[in-house]
Amino acid sequence: MISYSDHPSPQPNSSTPLNSSPATNRKTPLSQISSSKGCDYSSPIPQNSSQTKFDRFIPNRDSTSLAAGQFNLSQKDSPLILDSNLSEYQSEVAKACGLTLNSRILTFGAEAPVSEKEDYSKFINRNPSSKTSASSKLSNKRRILTTPERILDAPGLVDDYYLNLLHWSADNLLAIGLDNLVYLWDANSGEVSNLCEFTNTSPSTIPTHENITTAVQFTSDGSYLAVASQNGQVSIFDPIAQKKIRTMSDRQSRVGALSWNNHIVSAGARDGSIWHHDVRVAKHKVAELFAHTGDICGLKWRSDGALLASGGNDNLVNIWDIRSSVPKFTKTNHTAAVKAIDWCPWQLNLLATGGGTTDKHIHFWNTTTTARVNSINTNNQVTSLNWSTNYREIMSTHGFPNNSISVYSYPALTPISTITNAHDSRILHSAISPDNQVVATVASDENLKFWRIFDTSSLAANQKGDIKSSAATSSQNSASSMSTPINSSDKNPSNISLSRSRQSMIR
Repeated sequence: MISYSDHPSPQPNSSTPLNSSPATNRKTPLSQISSSKGCDYSSPIPQNSSQTKFDRFIPNRDSTSLAAGQFNLSQKDSPLILDSNLSEYQSEVAKACGLTLNSRILTFGAEAPVSEKEDYSKFINRNPSSKTSASSKLSNKRRILTTPERILDAPGLVDDYYLNLLHWSADNLLAIGLDNLVYLWDANSGEVSNLCEFTNTSPSTIPTHENITTAVQFTSDGSYLAVASQNGQVSIFDPIAQKKIRTMSDRQSRVGALSWNNHIVSAGARDGSIWHHDVRVAKHKVAELFAHTGDICGLKWRSDGALLASGGNDNLVNIWDIRSSVPKFTKTNHTAAVKAIDWCPWQLNLLATGGGTTDKHIHFWNTTTTARVNSINTNNQVTSLNWSTNYREIMSTHGFPNNSISVYSYPALTPISTITNAHDSRILHSAISPDNQVVATVASDENLKFWRIFDTSSLAANQKGDIKSSAATSSQNSASSMSTPINSSDKNPSNISLSRSRQSMIR
């Protein structure tokens, strides 16, 4: 065997032929080079050969023709580039998309035949366990009468937006403040009584209305009535015995709003302060809240007594925690005085507030998250709000310009009914009956009207499967104490709560 160490490789020499001995010094003939395999020098383009070596990392460009590609790109009239306006080009595109040229994508033809199978969608939600309540179904079918059931005279009503002069008790007594008087109307018997009269402390002989009635409010059970006056006093009355129990004074500002929370009566005054009066103790003032800069005209405790909502002429809505003397939060969305305030009875953290003439909006607040959850533009001055537990709706009364009553569903806020020009002038106050069926409204036209807005007789008929489509028919089946329509006749006067359709509050 030959060892590489004994015979080193010779150095290449361009003049030495590959197959010759070192002693031979001859050149390779040109004919042998021309006939050698692997290359053809007669063409500038290399040809593939079976002896061509490939590498997976180094591309093989023997199969490409760079010169030919450059030549084709330099030609202007290339047959490979077609004009998009040519029919040949459009045909090729249509063929590639699988379409027929000049055919419609959407064609008009005969309507598909209707299935003969029965439509079972009408049987959906017919079971008793359906989430849709009977009241929500009935709200879209019922009709609300646009005429009042009863009209009473209310002479001497003070035309002041910032007062609260009407309230309905759980014992079916309606209290109303007229000038310096307070009257009670018994809805069960129709009797009217004069509860109290505030005297004018001015030495002048000209009436100055210094001590007019400014607010009335019953307790939740109707056992006591709080009455506020112009001079800042708050008096407590027993409405059944019609006797004054006590008077809480020491305040120099007019009180325009009252609200009860058990034994605490809160009073909002013109100076923007709210006093908590404990009617059980001699030193009645137990707390003072001050966060408003204008006349407080709206005040309402939540039913559980945990939160108090206040609205004022400074366009603010304040929510107070009973354990704190500073507001839990303040809302500034209203652009006018906020008088209309009412808590939702079935959702305790839901509060509705309404603004005055330049605002005209009803806002709904979540008092847990402090967020506004809904709004309504009523295009009218909002004077009062009342929730309906029977229908899950909210009713609003309005002043300028339409003096109307509106009913909305909740939470859809769909308009259920609107009574336009319910009074000849702006509606100032409203109160809802203890059975949540009748709403009383009073306006500066000195009329006290009763409207059957939330009649439940149709609701009871719907539960029996007999829905009354006519509101007039359903009102005749109602057993309410105020169910007698105007201009009706009854041979038994004892069944009529009022012997006349119109009766003066002052006898």
